Amino acid sequence: MDDLTLEALGLTEAPRDHPLLYPGAWPRESGLLDGDRLLPLDRLVHEDRTPVLAVGSNASPAQLRHKMAEFGITSPIPMAKARVTGVDVGVSAHVSRMGYVSASPFNCPDAVRELFVIWLDAEQLTVVDASEGVPRANGNYGRAWLPAPEVRIDLADGATLPGVYSYVNRHGVLHNGTGAPRTHPGQRELLTELLVEHARLRELFGATPEEFCARARADRRLCDKGTRLFAQEKLVTASGLERYVTVQQTGSPGTGSSLFPPVM
Repeated sequence: MDDLTLEALGLTEAPRDHPLLYPGAWPRESGLLDGDRLLPLDRLVHEDRTPVLAVGSNASPAQLRHKMAEFGITSPIPMAKARVTGVDVGVSAHVSRMGYVSASPFNCPDAVRELFVIWLDAEQLTVVDASEGVPRANGNYGRAWLPAPEVRIDLADGATLPGVYSYVNRHGVLHNGTGAPRTHPGQRELLTELLVEHARLRELFGATPEEFCARARADRRLCDKGTRLFAQEKLVTASGLERYVTVQQTGSPGTGSSLFPPVM
């Protein structure tokens, strides 16, 4: 089954290692991420797991594999391709220490996107929550239950989910100049646009996307300055999904999560 390896499928490069590739390569179809392979998925709904809508690098098998490997978790992750109505993919109003400006969903009733629902068990959910900063009061994201019919999730087998979790940025999202959220075009294009438009951002991060990533990478203080600059320059607006974020507490990886989804 060598043809099902991530390498053969062109899915091995993770944004955390190559920030300009954010959000990373996504699979073409639904699959079961099992180690370094993406296997056929026998069903699209997994009632014993938590459905999480991936709008950025959580749909990258290589990124997911990295997150799980940090805590020694090797259990497979079902990834179901879905037709999503009601949210679009915006730009998080913070600079990540991974060296990129990540994605975050925003409310958009008319938007229709092809995204992935990843089905996580308790251990996996705890790891992804931690990676998004959910347990920390100053973390970048909160986990929100987006209910139907406000957000419609249609799977290829005809199933429609009653809702889905997603990670909503606590800083808000960047707007497009008219006050409406801007959509995330991919990292290189986004950074090129932001650096051309904002001289103070160039002062902090340099004039090119390559310089931006190199300076931001693992420099917490500089990333925090960039995040504050977004707010100071009045580039930030609400995602419209804040009302769905609840206070959450999660345990250490390996102990599971104290918050479970509504009964499917």
